[in-house]
Amino acid sequence: MSRYWSPVVHGLTPYVPGEQPKLDQLVKLNTNENPYGPSPRALEAIQAATGSSLRLYPDPNAEVLKTSLATYLDLPADQVFVGNGSDEVLAHAFMALLNQDRPLWFPDITYSFYPVYCGLYGIRSRLVPLREDFSIAAEDYLPGTEGRAGGIIFPNPNAPTGCLLPLEAIERILAGNPDTVVVVDEAYVDFGGDSAIPLVSRHPNLLVVQTFSKSRSLAGLRVGFAVGHPALIEALERVKNSFNSYPLDRLALAGAVASVEDEAYFDACCRKVIATREILVAQMNRLGFEVLPSAANFIFARHPARDATALAAALRERAIIVRHFRKPRIDQFLRITVGTEEQCRILTDALGDILPG
Repeated sequence: MSRYWSPVVHGLTPYVPGEQPKLDQLVKLNTNENPYGPSPRALEAIQAATGSSLRLYPDPNAEVLKTSLATYLDLPADQVFVGNGSDEVLAHAFMALLNQDRPLWFPDITYSFYPVYCGLYGIRSRLVPLREDFSIAAEDYLPGTEGRAGGIIFPNPNAPTGCLLPLEAIERILAGNPDTVVVVDEAYVDFGGDSAIPLVSRHPNLLVVQTFSKSRSLAGLRVGFAVGHPALIEALERVKNSFNSYPLDRLALAGAVASVEDEAYFDACCRKVIATREILVAQMNRLGFEVLPSAANFIFARHPARDATALAAALRERAIIVRHFRKPRIDQFLRITVGTEEQCRILTDALGDILPG
């Protein structure tokens, strides 16, 4: 029945999300969800919003959330855009800002939704190889023998590696590409990096995208936002209002605003994840794994003597799910979400049993 498809559909290679398996006593370490629940204030706000007002459309402009974020970030509200998860915000950015005559540049090992968006929107792209140590090098994104980029996008910390690019390097990319939009995807920045948001005031070509899914434990609500010069935000708004005028429902708006206001809970959860990550890295090193430096709520690790596919399968037999990417250069790595201390102990105990065999 594919004869009814539009021509573009035939050429699409859709994004494959992390598995959501239904296994008893599952230790789920494959999709980078926060192991700690949302702010109690957010849950209370969501519950309070479940009333007769649900018969009404939400605010199409999400003014309360934009104002809350602007206050939190010390920015004017016209520099904030919100959407249905950071994936939707990124999708709008690809259409509104990155669909140019010249190719879009992004790392060869990165968030696998980027090439999907390029396929959907017909955007030409250039993959910029990570260095041997899996780091992003700022000089690789400056105009040169490869010409100039039509746009630049990368996660920071990068995914799935977890490696962090310092702000000085980001500023070098921005300064070297003044006529090119640079999108910094900060889904994981709260777990050990410095946000590029303070650079927005100096670089009108910078758009920073963040999510409530990871550090704020609200993956189930789907809330994301972007910060940039008002002209970039206006472009996103024009695309959004040509696609879906009501991307955030009343429950999502209520929960997100309350989450922003509960800074103490947010900080405490981030600190717990960071502390557990350091314990997990030390335990993995003792088991003989090489672990890349991570500033995210996951680690990227490989064992010099054991095949990653076999390790992932052996863990699955024990109801422990991690992410394995069958892609060049990283097919021997496992991406492992930082869970609770108990979840991480179960993981390392299982690996301790598996490895000797």
